[in-house]
Amino acid sequence: MAVNNGLFEFGLQNIKMKFVALAGGVGGAKLADGLYRVLPSSDLTVIVNTGDDLEHLGLRISPDLDTVCYTLAELANLDTGWGRSGETWRTMENVRRLGGPEWFKLGDTDLGTHLERTRRIELGDPLSSITRSFCQSWGISITVLPMTDDIVHTHVITSELGDLPFQEYFVKYQCKPRVLSFQFIGIESARPAPGVIEAIQEADWIVLCPSNPWVSIGPILAIPGIRDCVLQKKVIAVSPIIGGKAIKGPAAKMYEELNIRPNALAVANHYKDLLTSFVIDNMDVSEANQINDWGIISLITNTLMMKITDRIRLAEEIVDFCEQKRRETRK
Repeated sequence: MAVNNGLFEFGLQNIKMKFVALAGGVGGAKLADGLYRVLPSSDLTVIVNTGDDLEHLGLRISPDLDTVCYTLAELANLDTGWGRSGETWRTMENVRRLGGPEWFKLGDTDLGTHLERTRRIELGDPLSSITRSFCQSWGISITVLPMTDDIVHTHVITSELGDLPFQEYFVKYQCKPRVLSFQFIGIESARPAPGVIEAIQEADWIVLCPSNPWVSIGPILAIPGIRDCVLQKKVIAVSPIIGGKAIKGPAAKMYEELNIRPNALAVANHYKDLLTSFVIDNMDVSEANQINDWGIISLITNTLMMKITDRIRLAEEIVDFCEQKRRETRK
């Protein structure tokens, strides 16, 4: 993979800071990829949500881990943001013909990932070890960690259908049921995966990627010990909501149904006790003053990542902004 292309072009080669990115979903994967391309591999760790994980067709599936890793390895489908490029679907077509469940589609190449993950889990290998091995096979040189090796399931409590596992809410019912609340089943006994706390402790900055605050970043921070550790660090978050709308996924809809106006200000308030700085889109500049009044310094820029060059540019701007803040505190 051609990483660090922007590092020397934009003059960041002398910046020596360690970053930890918390990520889930397509938006999180895109920014993680941008950071991967501009930072030395030793200076970036990505911690990924596993509350979306499920067992389907007898296989252990980690959608957010796979989206992040496929994106970093340049294997992701750029049109959908999830799954693999050049994918075929013959296996799922046969499952459908045989009367099996087809609501959660798995591509033929993607199935290999889930088959091998499931085989190794059944042998007793922890998810973090499997993820490390997969990253090596895919040529990913940074550390990618699941939030935990334990099983945690995000459930969405809805008005129409009651308690739904996240993937049923998200894929099977296409986010249509009205959201009442969220539950993270198994969170109380879950432990951070090996290396998670150490990476946060060693980081100069924690980046909360433009992932869904409720169901992508929320489960990571809910793992006992992680939030307390993050509270001790400088934290910068990127709003996943631009102009009152989520670029992808149900984040804005969730805010509305929880009686919160969906905007960048709401996201900043969501993370308020954690934040040092906050990144908002140019479209939402009018919300910056309120955020600044909270003592949270705003970076206002174009946050839409349509192309790989956009990911690199945004990552460069975030890293440069964090370096500027560090220099100011040294004066």
